[in-house]
Amino acid sequence: MNDRIGRGASFLIVAVIYILASVVGIVTYRMLPYPLWLSLLIADTAATVFTFIFSLIFRNASVYDPYWSVQPIVILAAFAVGQTLTLPRVLLLISVCVWGVRLTANWAYTFHGLGHQDWRYTMLCEKTGVFYPIINFVGIHMVPTLVVYGCVLPGVVMLTEDAAFNAGCVAGFVFAIGAAILQGSSDCQMHAFRKNRTGEFIRSGLWKYSRHPNYLGEIIMWWSVALMAVSSLGFRWYLIAGAIANTLLFLCVSIPLADGRQSRKPGFAEYKRATRVLLPIKK
Repeated sequence: MNDRIGRGASFLIVAVIYILASVVGIVTYRMLPYPLWLSLLIADTAATVFTFIFSLIFRNASVYDPYWSVQPIVILAAFAVGQTLTLPRVLLLISVCVWGVRLTANWAYTFHGLGHQDWRYTMLCEKTGVFYPIINFVGIHMVPTLVVYGCVLPGVVMLTEDAAFNAGCVAGFVFAIGAAILQGSSDCQMHAFRKNRTGEFIRSGLWKYSRHPNYLGEIIMWWSVALMAVSSLGFRWYLIAGAIANTLLFLCVSIPLADGRQSRKPGFAEYKRATRVLLPIKK
């Protein structure tokens, strides 16, 4: 059925889903009497469950894919309303918006429509069989949502408490913009490679020495936000918890899955020996 839905119609459907999911999250948050961190967690979960329902309706877990880049902007924008936009808050909002808009644009560029599902989800479905609905909800939807929640929470605290401006805020902002540029450059290089493929593996640009420079950008991004928060608010363990969880997600899940798929190609062992996992520095 999804194959009959064109790319334009698919974009419209996903946009409506996310608008409604954002409304669900905001309304849920405003109805709750709990502390900020708990109310936000419940509201974020409610928005995820709403998105998950449509993943089931369309039988396509990739309905969730834009959540990673859209929800941080929605969450921070909602908390910014009515707040005095001090310099630390402005730097934070610019950082996350630049990152989120760029990443969402990259998703849109690669989005083929609701008839296409990310290869990782299809693989999990084939491997887990009857347990896939549980894997789908917990592993594909809820775990990333919890990671996103942890990554965004430092920014929310910056928007709701007095955040001091200092060199750490500037450094975090510079690193965040650098991370977005790193991701954008590596994604563009990969798109060009796939369009004019000359071999099994991309061996130019940032990818010459790194197998996952785009993932490195994602990791740096959320450590940058954590740096801004810790610098302006003082150290609190939960201000870095999201960055740690995000790093572990890439190191323990995303990278092994990607490398596992690449390992089926001839020459992967030599390619792996010649390139680092993340840092685009010659071995």
